[in-house]
Amino acid sequence: MRHIISLKEQSKEDILEILNIASKLKTKRNAGELTNVLPNQTMVMLFQKTSTRTRLSFEAGMTELGGHAIFLDSRTSQFSLTDFGDEIQAVMRFGHILMFRAQKADDVMKAASYNRIPVIDACSEKYHPAQALSDLLTMAENSNGIENVKKIVWMGIENNVSNTLMLACAKLGIKVYIVAPEINEPSIDPELNKMAEDTGNVVRTLDVAEAMKNADYVHTDTWMDMEFFENGKVKPEFESIYNARKEKFMPYQVNAKLIEDNAPNCKIMHCMPCHIGYEITRDAVDHPNSVIYDQAENRMHAQKGMILWQLGKSL
Repeated sequence: MRHIISLKEQSKEDILEILNIASKLKTKRNAGELTNVLPNQTMVMLFQKTSTRTRLSFEAGMTELGGHAIFLDSRTSQFSLTDFGDEIQAVMRFGHILMFRAQKADDVMKAASYNRIPVIDACSEKYHPAQALSDLLTMAENSNGIENVKKIVWMGIENNVSNTLMLACAKLGIKVYIVAPEINEPSIDPELNKMAEDTGNVVRTLDVAEAMKNADYVHTDTWMDMEFFENGKVKPEFESIYNARKEKFMPYQVNAKLIEDNAPNCKIMHCMPCHIGYEITRDAVDHPNSVIYDQAENRMHAQKGMILWQLGKSL
């Protein structure tokens, strides 16, 4: 059973195969060719956290593959009333693949442990393999092949997104510079860190100029957890950590000056949503080097590649 949880399970060859499938699917879509390879197949999409791109990209992708995606919001289901293991085993009886946007990676792994259908961690507190693979697809496209990507920089807080991106890039032989004055504690996975560091491709530094020198891509993500906010405003109980993070992370903001002073050819990436004026500025989002919207679109293409790879389907 092929589960995609953290990319610890996938080899370099697996990652390249997924990217190859995704690239072929995107080429066919752009040419107007149908790819109805999953007729009568159902993806169950279980959400414990809110989403924009994750729901849109997986649901649209499954539709374009000729299948069907069912959106299941845990808040409007019976998960809160019963044992998670019992409920998830029942849920998986209704689909051929499970996409799970979870509060806890442990729940994703528990679902996968039953080995009933392939499971995707579609964002938990520790991992985000769908984002990492989409980012690799974006970099491969913009560098005329992933083998031409030599160095990337992660700028900001070290978190679930940086974890899987770091590991995937390290497995592919890409140098990864982590510029992070703080780690989001729930995201820490010592086994993943060791696996990435053992490749010799990971460098941690707070020297921005050193990190950015000859970088092909700079990535960033929000410094703030979505749990800090309600109706667009910071919850009172999180105001102190919100303000502390703003002060600590501002020297590591991605902006046009960072690019122009250190790496004029470096492409700018952000997994979105962008928090303008915090981790990234408007002049970075709108910069000629920005590939942020390509990156967002590629969630769908990469995830289609993931789905076909997991189900063992060919084009």
